[in-house]
Amino acid sequence: MSGATRKGVVLHLGVVALLAGLQFVLPAYHHGNLARVMVLASFALGYNVMFGYTGLLSLGHAMFFAAGLYGMGLAMRHLGLPALPALALGVLCGAALAALVGLLALRTAGVAFMIVTLMFAQTGYLTILYFGAFTRGDEGFVIPRAARRIGALDLSEPTTRYFAALLLLGLCLFATLALVRSSTGRVLIAIRENEDRARMLGYDVFRYKLLAMVISGAMAGAAGAAYGLLFGYVGATFASVQYSIFPLLWVLLGGAGTVLGPLVGTLFMFYLIDLSSGFTSAYMLIAGVALVLLTLFAPRGLMGLVRARLVPWLP
Repeated sequence: MSGATRKGVVLHLGVVALLAGLQFVLPAYHHGNLARVMVLASFALGYNVMFGYTGLLSLGHAMFFAAGLYGMGLAMRHLGLPALPALALGVLCGAALAALVGLLALRTAGVAFMIVTLMFAQTGYLTILYFGAFTRGDEGFVIPRAARRIGALDLSEPTTRYFAALLLLGLCLFATLALVRSSTGRVLIAIRENEDRARMLGYDVFRYKLLAMVISGAMAGAAGAAYGLLFGYVGATFASVQYSIFPLLWVLLGGAGTVLGPLVGTLFMFYLIDLSSGFTSAYMLIAGVALVLLTLFAPRGLMGLVRARLVPWLP
């Protein structure tokens, strides 16, 4: 293991340890918020694999989050599956949908790819609404507290929920770190930097892009399934356009192509909206101004700025 890799592992272990320690000191409100942030940051980490490391700008990532959410929720509601198999099914649904969409959408590039992914996501959203008798549409449905258990663990209990969210985040963090340090990750970065050169060197660009989409979809599906299981609600809102835009904003704010960037960006945006909504209804305007300022003065995002100026080995 190289020195930079060792430092990266220690840094990310430290972040996980810090989050674990916060569970014992945070007040109830922030305790619940941070659990939610960690699940959403896992979603953003999945998006970062596609956008930050492979250069694929998707505007339809909500469909993978919703695939995991509904794959888990409908399996529990209509098939009576226990929590753990339903969670696994949600991950599988996210990965399978990403593979299917990738086989079609990756035949395009650039703006066309963005539009195609957006159209697929809108199709998924409208499908959920159309089959409202089965999915409960905009109203959504609640997963009973009694069903949100894995063995003796009650996932609706705040401490258990917090550590379950931390476990998901830790798995996504270290999976991303391992991917970035692997030969596959280096090929993905090469495709991001110069796709034609990567193709000229003999790499199957389509296959690597599809792999990035499947990994990204699996992580987004895991986040969606975990969100429904930990917070007990499944609804069509999570398949809407805003949940395709959110991970893009989180990654841009935190730093695309950095492992910790999605977590930092999600935390920053979540609390910016939370605090500003307390004194104005135009809280999204404040979020937009913050995004513009960060784009102007820190175009690589917060962690990208840290890597450029302070910590050059930051993965």
